[in-house]
Amino acid sequence: MQSQNKYSSRFGYAYVALAAALWASSGSAAKFLFMNGLNASHLVQLRASIAALLLFLWMFARKRPLLKIERKDLAYFMRLGAALAATQFTYLYAISKINVAAAILLQYQAPVLIAGYALFFTSKRMSPFTLAAIPVAIAGCFLMVGAYNPDILQLNRQGIIFGLASALAFAVYSVESEYGMRSYFPWTVVFYALLFAAVIWNVIEPPFSAFTLAHSQTSWWWIFFIAVFGTIIPFGFYNEGIKLILSTRASITATLEPIMAGAISFLFLGEVMKPLQIIGAGLVISSIVILQLKKDPE
Repeated sequence: MQSQNKYSSRFGYAYVALAAALWASSGSAAKFLFMNGLNASHLVQLRASIAALLLFLWMFARKRPLLKIERKDLAYFMRLGAALAATQFTYLYAISKINVAAAILLQYQAPVLIAGYALFFTSKRMSPFTLAAIPVAIAGCFLMVGAYNPDILQLNRQGIIFGLASALAFAVYSVESEYGMRSYFPWTVVFYALLFAAVIWNVIEPPFSAFTLAHSQTSWWWIFFIAVFGTIIPFGFYNEGIKLILSTRASITATLEPIMAGAISFLFLGEVMKPLQIIGAGLVISSIVILQLKKDPE
């Protein structure tokens, strides 16, 4: 049984790592769209609506039983959808105001919030390994995105506020997803979160108004890329990871995102990481190794 748990946890870390890699690529795609005139609220409406529709079609064709939920859980899924809608908007809005690296750094304060919630508001206890992994991961993220450079810290107030709000929203989404997966499969939780997120953004904005705007063919390709590879697949993987290693460890593991972004920049843009960034990458990886040393108490 113990070896089976280890096997499952390795899958959990792998799922979250894949999610982080996809989120890393979608952040740069979003920045491209913002530079070409799209605003954050329109991108969230497009992203959530397209993702919810495509995921529904796939589940209806291949996983129809997973679409069934209890009526009593509708309020829960609406709450989860609101958390996801807030996560997507605050993060994308932060990206539109500040650089991607700084937005990632601010969002990945979420592990601290999740750990604080677990410590003060639930009966869960965390091993010293998990508690040690949090500051190591945050420090690694700080170095990896180059936050030691004074230029990156010259952020406008709105960017900072929305970046920190994205950390809070992401923490709420992670904790609420863990709760939902006590009763439902990860893909069910992801679909209904996306569905209600789409509904919310089609109420906040005129329904489907973003679809009527003039987008270039290139922009549409990036919009679909973000909907599929920056939303459906990574949130599905992230929830699969939460189910196996729980939200605290999943959120810490997701700090791999800036490392993945650095790797993508190296492969496709020829950007080379500086020594302190390499140290930061090592710290994030070390935090994930620390997490695997000992399971948290039940």
